[in-house]
Amino acid sequence: MNLCDYDTIRALLGRHGFHFSKSMGQNFLIDPEVPARIAEASQADRSCGVLEIGPGIGPLTAELAQRAGKVVSVELDKTLLPVLAETMAPYPNVEIVPGDVMKLDLDTLIAEKFQGLTPIVCANLPYNITTPVLTRIIETPCLKTVTVLIQKEVAQRLAAPQGSADGGSFSLFLQYYMESELLFDVPREKFHPAPKVTSAVLRCVRRDHPAVEVADEAFFFRVMRGAFLLRRKTLANSLCAALPGFSKEQILDAMSRCGLPADIRGERLTLQDFADLAAILNSAEK
Repeated sequence: MNLCDYDTIRALLGRHGFHFSKSMGQNFLIDPEVPARIAEASQADRSCGVLEIGPGIGPLTAELAQRAGKVVSVELDKTLLPVLAETMAPYPNVEIVPGDVMKLDLDTLIAEKFQGLTPIVCANLPYNITTPVLTRIIETPCLKTVTVLIQKEVAQRLAAPQGSADGGSFSLFLQYYMESELLFDVPREKFHPAPKVTSAVLRCVRRDHPAVEVADEAFFFRVMRGAFLLRRKTLANSLCAALPGFSKEQILDAMSRCGLPADIRGERLTLQDFADLAAILNSAEK
């Protein structure tokens, strides 16, 4: 069964009485080359257990199943479960788990389903859950790589060089734990229904150690996120709002000791800049 053929998709969904849900961000791939390229980019092989989020009708799932030792696909939409039961029947190494990935205990799920396998993530993510899902993945250390099809604009931000205006606190959070690379674009006409924007594939590989060394990780992230609290303001003004326990003079002094100009904005800082700034502010607080 060609799960990217429009007529096949229409007949399949018609048999099961399925209707697209805008609230779930459902856009199914209609070019078989795309899921094949995504699966290949994930570098999945028989030693891998692949966690997929939002399989849809399963075109990417099928490609992953032909490469990986096991594929576990988490699907929130219950109306897709009978569809997936039909389309994934030829693949004994695929397991569909009904549920919300944001509510599942991923550590337990992975330990139960992927014994002896290296756990990785590969998914065509709905646009409306990209950030929370990636956060869960980043905060699950056993997941070694993540290859996702997401909105191109978001992918560009996540892969933006540190200190560029295109980045933000979440891109730095991601890059603290992972190395990210933008691989290729997927035009809107490759989907049904067609989304309003272009998509892109982002691949992230977990670092052996975080990108910078910090003594107090919680405070480091507090400073980093605070720098973007008032995006149009200077770093000093944004941190004043985010860190009420510090005076502007303390913040400016810490910035000066880091070699940062008084009028710099948070988007211009690298992870190392934030690590240095957080260390100085933390010692001042104590």
